[in-house]
Amino acid sequence: FTDMKGFTRVAEKMSPEMLVNELDACFVRFDDIIGHYGIEKIKTIGDSYMSACGVPSADPMHAVKAVMAALEVREDMHRTHKESQVTGVEPWILRIGLHSGPVVAGVVGKRKFAYDIWGDAVNTASRMESSGEPGEVNISGATYELVKNWFVCEHRGQIAAKNKGAIDMYFVRRIKPEFSADPQGLVPNERFRRAAGLPEPMEQSA
Repeated sequence: FTDMKGFTRVAEKMSPEMLVNELDACFVRFDDIIGHYGIEKIKTIGDSYMSACGVPSADPMHAVKAVMAALEVREDMHRTHKESQVTGVEPWILRIGLHSGPVVAGVVGKRKFAYDIWGDAVNTASRMESSGEPGEVNISGATYELVKNWFVCEHRGQIAAKNKGAIDMYFVRRIKPEFSADPQGLVPNERFRRAAGLPEPMEQSA
């Protein structure tokens, strides 16, 4: 899950047309990033964006791919933030949350069919987003156990999550140096890509 911090306040200063255009441009970039990793976009709800990896087909590296996509989304928003500072536009700041677990997926209802997922894992993933911090990728202990060999993570301790009690949470900082192709730890090297089945890095637009 992703969510824009302060979205309502920023939206109040924009025309409806500008708001929709800005949100559309943002989500199109997210679509490109998750599509690169074979992640399924589930839906958007206002300024919230929901996606899942490992559906409809299981993927043993679903958590790794989801974290890689989350890091790229975070960096995309950092670039947008810098551009907003130059133009004087108030930026949107993103919170990102991930959790790993079983879900039920399918289509329900008679009209306006929409593929969706349900289950406790979905609710917990949402809590990871809402319990996170702006500009951070917040993951649960369950996701951490699946990605800890590949990424540098900072344990936040057990954080209270609404209707969930205390949950171990971690901030993902970067790819581990031995698996990174750049000093910042944002680009996977060939060793990492081969082991995790990751695609070649996306070319950044100028």
